[in-house]
Amino acid sequence: MEKVGVGSDLLYTRVAGFGLALLLATLSALAGAQAFPSKPIRWIVAFPPGGAVDIVARMTGPRLAASLGQQVIVDNRAGAAGIVGTDIAAKSPPDGHTWFIGTLGNLAANPMLYTKLPFDIVRDFAPITHVVDIWFILIAHPSLPVKSVKELIALAKARPGELNFSSSGAGGGPHLAVELLNSMAGTRMTHVPYKGSGPGMTDLLAGQVQLTIDSVVQSLPYVKAGRLRGIAITGAKRTPLLPEVPTVGESLRGYDVTNWFGLVVPAATPPEIRARIHAEVVKVLLTPDIKERLLSMGAEPVANTPEAFGAFMKAETAKWGKVIRDAKIPAQ
Repeated sequence: MEKVGVGSDLLYTRVAGFGLALLLATLSALAGAQAFPSKPIRWIVAFPPGGAVDIVARMTGPRLAASLGQQVIVDNRAGAAGIVGTDIAAKSPPDGHTWFIGTLGNLAANPMLYTKLPFDIVRDFAPITHVVDIWFILIAHPSLPVKSVKELIALAKARPGELNFSSSGAGGGPHLAVELLNSMAGTRMTHVPYKGSGPGMTDLLAGQVQLTIDSVVQSLPYVKAGRLRGIAITGAKRTPLLPEVPTVGESLRGYDVTNWFGLVVPAATPPEIRARIHAEVVKVLLTPDIKERLLSMGAEPVANTPEAFGAFMKAETAKWGKVIRDAKIPAQ
């Protein structure tokens, strides 16, 4: 490069300095990506142990640990309909070592239900991938004298407000699924929220509440054992795991609810680290034995791109915002 005069010398020096700074920044980013992960991964679950979110995280965690060469530690941070765990994840260091597995409730419904959240889903998180779609099932304690959706609707209309249903927390997928049923069927069943679906399932098994809508992942063993009665699948089609159980839509036209879980990280996490996390998680989700195990429990792996998952979350927020308004669920 030819230098002409003092001004040119200064320009040359500045250009060279800028190029060196850019090179050092690039090398630093590459070194950071190559060093990742440098310590155990903290995978935050905003619900207690035993629920479907916890089960999926703990099933895939060991395989991810083997692939990444670091422990993947599931950290259950339950409370306030998942808000406690979501907030902890949002405020964690953006170095790729904190992951958050969110749900329909955490990542789509809560922003429509709570007016003063201490975080912003869009601003504070970067989407990684849509992990699984979760088949939901309407289940009842055997003491409840109903065996079909039509019988449940008839009983609920005859006894308005007297039938109690549990959920994993206000605004979560199970809560919204029953509220949609209430809205479409013209019934009024009473919501009893819990700090996670695990504790709610315990009370349902004991007959303290009468019914719920929750994941097939968690419900299947109890239905198979006859401890709970499977009334209907909430999605558009029956599940091969319980082919004799009809869908809600077969009795209540247009009803269709599928829960989902997705992986996000703090928004400032470097792009190259986010790309590594995405690649590792997708690889594990689509590994034949993991995929088969998830499907056998009623969880269908999706494993899409960050861009597709981000667009999906936006669409789900709009969809469930309408359900919340139509069901007149009050903002908290």
